[in-house]
Amino acid sequence: MNGSNRLDKESLPIPQQAEHSHHHDTDHEHTDHTHEAGESAHPHVHSEESLRRIANRLSRIEGHVRGIKTMVQQNSPCPDVLLQIAAVRGALDKVARIVLDEHLTECIARAAQEGNIDVEIKQLKAALDRFLP
Repeated sequence: MNGSNRLDKESLPIPQQAEHSHHHDTDHEHTDHTHEAGESAHPHVHSEESLRRIANRLSRIEGHVRGIKTMVQQNSPCPDVLLQIAAVRGALDKVARIVLDEHLTECIARAAQEGNIDVEIKQLKAALDRFLP
């Protein structure tokens, strides 16, 4: 395998606390979430900057997954492939933490102010049950 197709753990985005902000505006809203018993979730309102940062992280992860596929197709050593899979897994976990943090600080806080915290907590618990092993 040549060096240009090789993925290194160091090439994954380095998590930085300052990169994720919690400033939200109201010009992006999506309400396509439905849950058990037909309940609709609150409208999620997130800043374009926050959404862009998450989407950029996911795009980088997508590129790394394609790189792993190339490694497999080029018959790269299994330990190298496993190392890159672990790196992608870690990057996905970081994105999940960012999404969860934003949900807790923005969406759950907003639900508490609006008086529908019970519905939000129930939905969060259901999502975590599916997310966590």
